[in-house]
Amino acid sequence: MLFDMSLDRLRDYRPEPEEPADFDAFWAKTLDEAARHPLDARFAAHDAGLATVDVHDVTFNGWGGQPVKAWLLLPRGHAEPLPAVVQYIGYNGGRGIPYSWLTWSSLGFAHLVMDNRGQGGGGKNTADTPDIAPEGHGSSSPGFLTRGIEDPHRHYYRRLVTDAVRAVDAAKAHPRVDASRIAVIGGSQGGGLALAVAGLRDDLSAAVADVPFLCHFRRASQITDNGPYAEIARWLSGHRFSVETAMETLSYVDGVNFAARATCPAWFSVGLMDKICPSSTVFAAYHRYAGPAEIEVFPYNGHEGGAEYDLPRKIAALRDALGA
Repeated sequence: MLFDMSLDRLRDYRPEPEEPADFDAFWAKTLDEAARHPLDARFAAHDAGLATVDVHDVTFNGWGGQPVKAWLLLPRGHAEPLPAVVQYIGYNGGRGIPYSWLTWSSLGFAHLVMDNRGQGGGGKNTADTPDIAPEGHGSSSPGFLTRGIEDPHRHYYRRLVTDAVRAVDAAKAHPRVDASRIAVIGGSQGGGLALAVAGLRDDLSAAVADVPFLCHFRRASQITDNGPYAEIARWLSGHRFSVETAMETLSYVDGVNFAARATCPAWFSVGLMDKICPSSTVFAAYHRYAGPAEIEVFPYNGHEGGAEYDLPRKIAALRDALGA
C-alpha cells in the first residue's frame, strides 16, 4: 500500500538538504588519505568453467589500505578495450559467487562486482572482506548504519564509500578495460554507493541508482520502521540526547548531498510502495542530482522496484552512455 507521498507531491518534493559546511573538505581529506596507500589491484584467474566469460578474483586496497575483494568478469570475443560496469551490492550482501553476476559480461561489458566489507551475513551472497576499524566505533544498534554514528570520521560508511571509490580505480587498472568508459550501478545500498561515487568522481560515463538507500536520513528514520533505517530510530530511542549528533554524522554519507555534486548522466528507479527506502527519500536525491537524470516510477512495487524487468531500460541507457 502507499504510505509515503502521492506521485504529484513527489514530483515537487525538494527538501532543504542537511549538508555540513565541510562536506567537500571531509571527503577530499578522506580520499587523499586513501590515495596514500597503493591500490595494488591484483587479478587472479578464477576457473569458473564458463565458455564465454573470463573470471578474475580481484583484491585491491580500499580504505586504510585494507584489502577489499571483488570479482571481475570479462567477455570473450569482444572488441577491446572494454567499457566497464562497476557494481555495488545491497545491504548485508557480498560478492558471493561469480555465477550470480553474468548479465553485464554477457552483454559485452567488463563487470567488476565489489564486495561489502563486514557484510554478507544475511543476504543470499556472502562476503569475503572483513571490516577493520582500528579505532573502534563506539556503541551501535544491530546492523551497520549506526557503527560510528557519533563521529563521521569513525562511521562505517566512510570506509565503505572509500572502498567504492577505489573500486573504480581497480576496474581501470585491468589492461582489457577502457578507463574512459566506466559506469557505476547498484540497487538499494548499492544504489546509494553508486550515487556517492558519482558525486566524488568526475571521470564516470554514467550512474544507475535503483531504489537507492542512504538518502534523506532524518525523514527515512521517521517514516519507516522497515529495513536498515529502523536502526537509526532504535539507536536514538536509547541515545535520546544524540539526535543532532547522529544526523550530522549521517549527513556526510547522504546520497542527497552526493547527488548535488554528480554530473554524469544518471538513471534512477523508485517503488511507490517501498517501505525500506521510501519514495520521498529517493526523489529527494533525484531532484538534487546535478547532471542529467531520469527516474522510472513503479507505482505498485515495493523495494524490488522494477527488478529484472527493468533491465532493458538500463542496458539501452548504458550502451548509449558507454558507446557499447
